[in-house]
Amino acid sequence: MTEISRDTPLLFFGCGNMGRAMLDGWIAGGVDPAAFLVVDPAAQELPVGVAHFAEASQVEKKAGVALAAVKPQIFAQISGELESVLAQDALIFSVMAGVRVETLQAKLPGRTVVRLMPNLAAALGKSPLGLFDASDDATLQAEIEKLLCPLGTPVWIADEALMDAVTALAGSGPAFVYRFMDALAKAGEALGLETSVSATLAKAMVDGAVDLAMESDASPEELALRVTSPGGTTAAGLAVLDSGLQHLVIETLRAARDRGVELSKPA
Repeated sequence: MTEISRDTPLLFFGCGNMGRAMLDGWIAGGVDPAAFLVVDPAAQELPVGVAHFAEASQVEKKAGVALAAVKPQIFAQISGELESVLAQDALIFSVMAGVRVETLQAKLPGRTVVRLMPNLAAALGKSPLGLFDASDDATLQAEIEKLLCPLGTPVWIADEALMDAVTALAGSGPAFVYRFMDALAKAGEALGLETSVSATLAKAMVDGAVDLAMESDASPEELALRVTSPGGTTAAGLAVLDSGLQHLVIETLRAARDRGVELSKPA
């Protein structure tokens, strides 16, 4: 059901930033570009070998595996076009924030629907992949993990209601990290560093810190303690940061999660 090839390609219905990151990740992971076809009138400069159609009506063969990667606000309008290019027993992945399985199944009857929340690091094979499958089929889930492994780390979510939290953390999270990196760089500037020097230091520091965290069995909290000497410079900075950071991050994720909940409601 999940095998893709040039004879049984995976269909991208929409290929914006997120879809393109996933496409690039699969190809970088060794999947034949001919194993993909894209339906998107706005898609440009796709990898050589990927079939491209501006409209669903141009697709001659119905897809057995597809990825819905359009803006959630327009899904209701274009669901008929997507349904028209799907085989009756198709597996459909949805990366549309806030669009529930119930809604997808109503618009795409008879298909197996799996919600998927990656981020742009899929292009590098380093994305968290939040997944929800209402069928709870262990065999299917194993096949899905094999298909998605070039994109990152699959994490199954037992309760669909938590997918909005997954979206906030794993999907929106990179933007929050980038904003913090930017804040660090600008803080360095405020202390007298040149703009380029401060930006380079901030990026290199985060890169190294992330690698250390990924290679360590210790929690981020423990790793922070290892960097901190009592009464030292790091301790002084953390005393300021810790005074409001956790509350700010919780409220940030809550706002992103709540927007996902809003998107799930009928217009």
